[in-house]
Amino acid sequence: MDSVLIKNANIVNEGKIFNGDVYIENGIFKEIAPQISAKSPDVHIFDAEGKYLLPGVIDDQVHFREPGLTHKATIATESRAALSGGITSFIEMPNTVPQSTTVEKLEEKFEIAAKTSYANYSFMFGGTNDNLEEILKVDPKKVAALKLFLGSSTGNMLVDNPEVLEKIFASTNLLIAVHCEDEQTIRENTAKYVKEYGDDIPLELHPVIRSEEACYLSSSKAVELAKKTGARLHVFHLSTAKELSLFTNKIPLKDKKITAEVCIHHLWFSDKDYKEKGTLIKWNPAVKTADDRDALFKALLEDKLDVIATDHAPHTAEEKDNVYTKAPSGGPLVQHALPAMLEFYHQDKISLEKIVEKMCHNPAILFQIEKRGYIKEGYFADAVLVDINAPWTVNKDNIAYKCGWSPFEGTTFKSRITHTFVNGSLVYKNFKFYDVKNAHRLTFTR
Repeated sequence: MDSVLIKNANIVNEGKIFNGDVYIENGIFKEIAPQISAKSPDVHIFDAEGKYLLPGVIDDQVHFREPGLTHKATIATESRAALSGGITSFIEMPNTVPQSTTVEKLEEKFEIAAKTSYANYSFMFGGTNDNLEEILKVDPKKVAALKLFLGSSTGNMLVDNPEVLEKIFASTNLLIAVHCEDEQTIRENTAKYVKEYGDDIPLELHPVIRSEEACYLSSSKAVELAKKTGARLHVFHLSTAKELSLFTNKIPLKDKKITAEVCIHHLWFSDKDYKEKGTLIKWNPAVKTADDRDALFKALLEDKLDVIATDHAPHTAEEKDNVYTKAPSGGPLVQHALPAMLEFYHQDKISLEKIVEKMCHNPAILFQIEKRGYIKEGYFADAVLVDINAPWTVNKDNIAYKCGWSPFEGTTFKSRITHTFVNGSLVYKNFKFYDVKNAHRLTFTR
């Protein structure tokens, strides 16, 4: 689709909502104005009357499982699911099989995405206890960030040597993104409850095992190390109120050296939901108390938390249908993240402008992504049309994930994503996918 004209949209961008038209040419936002006439008869016109036009969402933390774990998901299946959730760009994690811990293996993932991804893409490079030489080969202009697991999770890439960790922090110019949970605390807690229950530990004990203290011990050490070395640190998926003291809202995001994010599941669920949802909401870090959830939401609104992500991490239903110690942590979220946030808008908990700031603008600022995250002339035309009052219920028939399930199954959302555009091409419309691959590799202005 070379030329697109979106008419009568309520455009949500840079803290404002205004009615206008948007003209897209050759994949770029060419003109944004109160009224635009079609330049030629070949222009594809979309009447957005009553709908809201948002920039495409940028998700900075997904696990699309390719290569090596493709029975759970692939870059093709999950990037398509992301489009139906308004996510037009993603940054994927290194704990695949093999792991992306050499430049060669990382480039192999870029090659897969270039052929199969429906959404714009980048990947993180994985740090280990013994690959500093490879880390130093990574070009910060071409790769989103360096990912370090300071607590083990799916596909163990635990970096637990303090000397190595400090050397990595002191040596790289890459943004360092970290999963923070203290491994020793978790192992001791797990051993205690295995002794009491065996493998069938009640799910309600997950946030006790992967505790507030485990999170705080690890994240506080990471922040301390970043301050000591001057490293650029981004702390993934905060889950506790206690950790919020480590972050500031006193300076603009573009000037922050230490940033943090919150994920959809930590804003939506609490430990009261384990009884009903069981392993479907078993994540690392664990979903914790309602007080933690409320504190995270408050910190998001106050700009102590900079971005909203998904940590989309699918497993098969069969894998999830296991006792505590055998059920893997993680779940699919890219399709339902924006609808969940729009539900909070309907509950008067957050504005549309703030949702766009945290899901579109801020990931672009934080990762210095080139010309994305805004509806702005000269920027790549990634955009999402939302009908704010078009209820739909999540069920097996409309779940797009390869794994075929969602922790939101049975939930009715008030808002529906009706159209998704990637680099100017219509790729999704009202539960229908178009077999259009117009995705680009993300570039960075560093």
